[in-house]
Amino acid sequence: MSVIIIMIGISFLVAASFLVAFIWASRTGQFDDDYTPSIRILFDDETKQSTNGNNLSSSERRK
Repeated sequence: MSVIIIMIGISFLVAASFLVAFIWASRTGQFDDDYTPSIRILFDDETKQSTNGNNLSSSERRK
């Protein structure tokens, strides 16, 4: 029975260490995404379908 108490205590310590590591990583900016905004310009925008079934973007409609 004492083994269960020891294992529960160890699991709480491990969980607390992961929580501390996550809080430290989020405060120091480890999850900031610096790469995606710089390449977002390279991707095409998705065109939205209009009510009349026409699937042209606004620049194509002006032609």
